[in-house]
Amino acid sequence: RRTSRTPSVARVRTPTRSKVQAAGRRPATEGIRYPAWMRFEKWQGIGNNYAVVRRAEWTIALTAERARFLCDRNFGLGGDGILEIDFESGVARMTVWNPDGSQSENCGNGIRMVARHLLARGDLPPTGGTVLTGAGPVSVRPVGGNDIEVQMGRAVFPDGETREALAVNGSNVDFAFVTTGNPHAIIEHADPASVVQTLGPQIEVAPRFPNRTNVEFIRLDGPDEVTMRVWERGVGETMACGTGACAAAVAAVRLSGLTSPVTVHLAGGDLEIAVDDDLEVTMTGPAELIYEGTLSPALVARLEAL
Repeated sequence: RRTSRTPSVARVRTPTRSKVQAAGRRPATEGIRYPAWMRFEKWQGIGNNYAVVRRAEWTIALTAERARFLCDRNFGLGGDGILEIDFESGVARMTVWNPDGSQSENCGNGIRMVARHLLARGDLPPTGGTVLTGAGPVSVRPVGGNDIEVQMGRAVFPDGETREALAVNGSNVDFAFVTTGNPHAIIEHADPASVVQTLGPQIEVAPRFPNRTNVEFIRLDGPDEVTMRVWERGVGETMACGTGACAAAVAAVRLSGLTSPVTVHLAGGDLEIAVDDDLEVTMTGPAELIYEGTLSPALVARLEAL
């Protein structure tokens, strides 16, 4: 852990001779000194994209306001959120920051990204291990290629295995309420993509859900597959949601008679979700590193001012 506010810096390397230099001008990056400690990695899991950061490598603490700024696609890093890793308890812990500055208990796509990050850094055994989340510990293991298998824990129907009606726009929408570490309202619809942006934001903040909720619209495509579109709490529509796919599979198996494992088709790709008789859920899907870098001095200064 660094104790100084003036840690070492890394100089950007520039070519010995470029077209810019040949024209008699200095490259724009020449002489700029970037802080080597403010590192980040950008990952994606079937289209869900997050910045992965380590608390020990950042000299300023993440806050709701800083998370909002960093997630801004015009002024910050952009993305569906920030996954912050710390080892303060001796075990890797993932904190999920949403673009609106709120935190989520867990993130199914994010946990696969964090797992691959930890495996690459040698912080997990090659066979996998445990990562702590706001919803409790989860077990992760690599299963070949970019795929990670995650033991997501037990899903719960807080109000019983049933559907209930919710008044939206003067009509009732039937939903199943399932928690997979965080809350999900699961709604069957013939065309999920046509309603996710209209009904999703209204259901998210409905009085029925005092802490707001994620909203998943699903279409049953066969005995063991569904198509899903998602409106994420604190984010908006995204290409994928891992915990939402788990909740959708649980609802489809228990309330609609689908067979486990369920293939969930999302806008960004597919996830395989296994649901056992005790509602223990296993999710399998990919995570890929897009790029890595460090924050510029100007961006660090703006964050410090927040």
